[in-house]
Amino acid sequence: QVHVVESGGGSVQAGGSLRLSCVVSGYTDSTYSMGWFRQTLEKWREGVVGTYVGRGLTHYADSVKGRFTISHDNEKNTLYLQMNSLKPEDTGMYYCAAGSGPGWATMSANYFDYWGQGTQVTVSS
Repeated sequence: QVHVVESGGGSVQAGGSLRLSCVVSGYTDSTYSMGWFRQTLEKWREGVVGTYVGRGLTHYADSVKGRFTISHDNEKNTLYLQMNSLKPEDTGMYYCAAGSGPGWATMSANYFDYWGQGTQVTVSS
């Protein structure tokens, strides 16, 4: 059984930084999609960044390009999201997800099968 667990959220002022972590366990494939999604009251699970584990491919939403960086530690099965120059509009519940389809490129939540419980990120102005 696949488990996804996020951590690292918190509250920061605009311009600050946070680093999110996502540990995936139980995934038997060596290549698969992972992604970070942001959910707010206005928008359900908007794709922030996707990556194809095992191939080093990534896809960033335009709103975070140049500010957010994704990385993956194969030994620890952990996905990281370094978020710099945070803006109030980055506020939301951040979810990590994994799946076997092309979700990393589409950044559509529909392509992901396994989800974490979410971690809250709040950016104040």
